[in-house]
Amino acid sequence: MRGMGNMQGMMKKMQKMQKEMMQAQEELNAREFEGTAGGGMVKVTVNGQREVLGVNLDPSVVDPDDVEMLQDLVVVAINDALKKVEETTAFTMGKFTQGLNLPF
Repeated sequence: MRGMGNMQGMMKKMQKMQKEMMQAQEELNAREFEGTAGGGMVKVTVNGQREVLGVNLDPSVVDPDDVEMLQDLVVVAINDALKKVEETTAFTMGKFTQGLNLPF
């Protein structure tokens, strides 16, 4: 019967870890991340769910004769913000899966 106590204890730990993981994911989803390009002249804000919340353009980068440059800067800023989301998510959620060899 000794094994049953260990199993119950393990189940309680797993439930606690699952609750903590869900809370951490909710916090990540609500968090805002900023990506920049052009030395901060283009800023993009995304949330942890990878939704673009806003784009801020310095007026000096808005050149009607060079729209392609502005488009490139916006893409770079979005990718920068998304990279920050991915890195933060991997770091935060990795705490829970460390040593378990689980796919993330």
